[in-house]
Amino acid sequence: MRTWGWTFSVAVGLTALLAAASTAQPSATRVRHRSAPAEPVVVELFTAQGCAGCPEANARLETVAAEPGVIALTYAVDYWDYLGWTDTFARPEFAQRQRDYRRALRIRNVSTPQVVIDGRRQAAANAEAIQVAIDEEAARRVFPPEIEFRETGDRVGVGSGRAPTGGADVVAVIYTPGAQTVEIGGGDNRGQKVRHMNVVRSVQVLGPWSGRPVLYALPDQAEPDQAVAVLLQSRDDRRILGAAVLDTH
Repeated sequence: MRTWGWTFSVAVGLTALLAAASTAQPSATRVRHRSAPAEPVVVELFTAQGCAGCPEANARLETVAAEPGVIALTYAVDYWDYLGWTDTFARPEFAQRQRDYRRALRIRNVSTPQVVIDGRRQAAANAEAIQVAIDEEAARRVFPPEIEFRETGDRVGVGSGRAPTGGADVVAVIYTPGAQTVEIGGGDNRGQKVRHMNVVRSVQVLGPWSGRPVLYALPDQAEPDQAVAVLLQSRDDRRILGAAVLDTH
């Protein structure tokens, strides 16, 4: 069975390739019902616990994370730490990922909160703008390369397709599914309890993809409650060509 990316059990891998190689909590906001798209849309939120405007954006991501066909990921950045609170989830490589998007999307500066849809565009951190972007990107995907997991959960196969100019990478994003609440002890959000959805713990490039079927070993998960999203991402313009989620729960 194919893993479509919005949290299924471990799926059967690319049949010929693998044979040869042999929960998100919805917020109180009501989600508009719609059918799942044929391919998942990746919504990435760059946020910070010390950013006064970020808790509302976090809530928006939590809402869309409950939608079918959406892979919602939260990256905590560290450049707000100077205000007096060290973000408990931030890592420097997450801020670097955001800077990579700045260059690809030709945005003048990075800022938080920032929402990036499918690596193709940014959206204002409000419910209507995010939903419009999700719907438009869902309609854009046409027959992307298949991404499927081996039954043992230790490998992922990426099928054939047309590679973008400059090539693409297969990226594993390890995250903790569901919501987490952190009580902020300093900075602009001091005294608040801030919720985060699907917090990213690490990002690792598994290897290149040039258009031919390839099988990759998945990184070990540091904690048993973690999930992994596999993204097929263009190197040059950062477009996400395909995505799927492995969740062993």
